Amino acid sequence: MTVQDSGKVALITGGSRGIGYGIAEALVARGDRVCITGRGEDALKEAVERLGADRAIGVAGKAHDEAHRVVAVERTMEAFGRVDFLVNNAGTNPVFGPIAELDLNVARKVFETNVISALGFAQQTWKAWQKENGGAIVNIASVAGLSASPFIGAYGISKAAMVNLTIQLAHEFAPVVRVNTIAPAVVKTKFAQALYEGREEEAAAAYPLGRLGVPEDIGGAAAFLTSSQSDWITGQTLVVDGGIFLNAGVG
Repeated sequence: MTVQDSGKVALITGGSRGIGYGIAEALVARGDRVCITGRGEDALKEAVERLGADRAIGVAGKAHDEAHRVVAVERTMEAFGRVDFLVNNAGTNPVFGPIAELDLNVARKVFETNVISALGFAQQTWKAWQKENGGAIVNIASVAGLSASPFIGAYGISKAAMVNLTIQLAHEFAPVVRVNTIAPAVVKTKFAQALYEGREEEAAAAYPLGRLGVPEDIGGAAAFLTSSQSDWITGQTLVVDGGIFLNAGVG
């Protein structure tokens, strides 16, 4: 089936696999063109091939590298002439353990990748296109940023910061750019594998909807938040969690 070109363009960080790729698939399926970023050249090339070389480009680099952010936006503008949507999905979680023993250098790395890079990309897309032409930004946070997150505290703190970054950007970029957050629970990706590997059935049993998330679940949410159907929504956090927060009550 031929998809009609929407005329819209998205820049998706961390888009070569997992949640980022799921979002890229959803946006390409509705007719958008996309630039995806990621650290690995080979993974990016494979992702671009699957998405369609006429619909996607890839720019390799690390999200916390300012030069990479500049190049990614420049390449998107050169290839497609616009960047309507920014999806800040790139993230890291290199440490597992009590926050009392957290290496502060590791904490700095987590914040550089998960928060500062998102702000940097937002600044770049704002200057390059969105300030004058409008658009939308979707930040990928986590339910870890909305409650205590044992053993992944640095990640949770960074995602809580992402939620507030969304609020700040939404306030400042209004009315031309809408900014929202998606906060997923555990999604079946390589990034989250340690949270369910070898015990998926047990992990899924805790979810009222009876399963873990898949990238397509987040892709659908991102497609909604970058569509005209969400034109009156900004500064919000959409929790996509299979109902896991329903278990947080007493009893």
